[in-house]
Amino acid sequence: MGISRRNFLMRVGQVGGYSAAFATMQSLGLAPMKGAQVEMIQAAAGSGKGVKVVVLGGGIGGLVSAYELQKLGYEVTLLEARERPGGRNWTGRNGTEVCFCDGSKQPVQWEEGNYQNFGPARLPSVHFTMLNYCRELGVPLEVEVNTSRSTLLQNDLANDGKPVVQRKAINDTRGHVSELLSKCIAHGALDSELAKEDRERMTTFLKIYGPLDDKGAYTGSDRAGYKTPPGAGDQQGIDETPLDMRVLLDENFWNDLFVEEAWDWQATMMQPVGGMDRIPYAFAKALGPVVQFNSPVTEIRKTPKGVRVSYTQGGATKQVEASYCIIAMPFSMLKKIPNDLSKPFKTVVDESTMGGAYKIAWESRRFWEQDYNIYGGLSYLMEGPSPIWYPSSRLMHPTGVVVSGYTDELNTPFYNLTLAQKLEASRASIDKLHPGHGKELKNPVFCGWSRVPWNEGSWINSYGGGKSGYDVIIQADGPIYFAGDTASHIVGWQEGAALSGRRAVGMISDKVKMAKLSGDPAGAVMS
Repeated sequence: MGISRRNFLMRVGQVGGYSAAFATMQSLGLAPMKGAQVEMIQAAAGSGKGVKVVVLGGGIGGLVSAYELQKLGYEVTLLEARERPGGRNWTGRNGTEVCFCDGSKQPVQWEEGNYQNFGPARLPSVHFTMLNYCRELGVPLEVEVNTSRSTLLQNDLANDGKPVVQRKAINDTRGHVSELLSKCIAHGALDSELAKEDRERMTTFLKIYGPLDDKGAYTGSDRAGYKTPPGAGDQQGIDETPLDMRVLLDENFWNDLFVEEAWDWQATMMQPVGGMDRIPYAFAKALGPVVQFNSPVTEIRKTPKGVRVSYTQGGATKQVEASYCIIAMPFSMLKKIPNDLSKPFKTVVDESTMGGAYKIAWESRRFWEQDYNIYGGLSYLMEGPSPIWYPSSRLMHPTGVVVSGYTDELNTPFYNLTLAQKLEASRASIDKLHPGHGKELKNPVFCGWSRVPWNEGSWINSYGGGKSGYDVIIQADGPIYFAGDTASHIVGWQEGAALSGRRAVGMISDKVKMAKLSGDPAGAVMS
């Protein structure tokens, strides 16, 4: 019995991943997705004149909110508890201290010029908003090598525990899938719904995509790597022997095989030259005295004319009153601050849960480049701290900072390990992929976001109030609005934080416009 074109494409995707399905769509003449541009905030320049807004939190969501408000002429105050901008956008360098809620500290002792982004570390090319801000603020970018075919996949229970190079895994999978589909076409299994022209085009395509020989078989390819590379004289290249299809179909082993095909993981990725925190520092420079550092919020109250926010600064308690407030701080912090949020909003905040992602970074000789031909990208293990994330900056430099372990530690045995045990497990992951090189790792730094003051979490895990909690938090609670990746469908990315900040500014601008039309020049009209 034949299958429809739709079901055929679905099966290709299930077996070969997004890349196979997308390439198949292209071979059938289907159009790829196009990019989009950043939409302008619908408000006139100077429209915020005479209206005060207080922004709580100096992460990307708060910085974008304050930046756009300032451009529209609003009188803005941004309160940030830390001594630096960026929130989770934080880069560790020599001299940085990683402090935890229990008072413990880890000094970063790396060579000058080496660094690690403890929070976000990549800017997808489809995150137009953040890229536009980098362009606007003059933050230079370079390529972040998110994918390298030289990186490795490893599972203790597959391939005798030996790592497999990604180029081999990906291209052998392509070859076997292409051979199976080619046989299906040759035996008429797809005749019912696929036209003759489509079948012929697919057969031609599979011979290239596989690649397949004249008999429609996959016998290996230089795409998957060489046993003997081509050289000078009579040294011809000898292709690697393909992996057995049964190994390739082990879904536990190949769970990370096509992770790069997610829409916002595809090349090209970018990063600011010198560290991701170049972005928040550029915002802070543009905002100037608008940003008040070392100013933790202690109380949020509604007033007849808007809001009153209390905070401490230099040992003194201070207050700021404004017509509107944008809260851009983690819910893990907000729920600890006395506030006048209405009941639905308070439920969402108080009953929310946060994730606890961590990174473990080591300084080392660049053995991954010098001995394994790996320049950037990520390797994956099924057991132990994973992935291994190789640096894209300072390629060919003698030393670099490599991450061995970047995932969520909450509700896992890893969370209860001592720091020494965490570092030991991280070193062991390196040794699984790169035997003998664990001993080259030095100057480790563990950053666990559930343990970091003023965050106590990495990103939102769940919203209080169930599925409707998100729908509540993206609305206005009187004069109070929310920003941050938590108020977006792009959780864990700076793009979500930036878009939510722009949305909050747009909502306030709409309210101010209505208020001024009704004769209230301060724009203080409560909903």
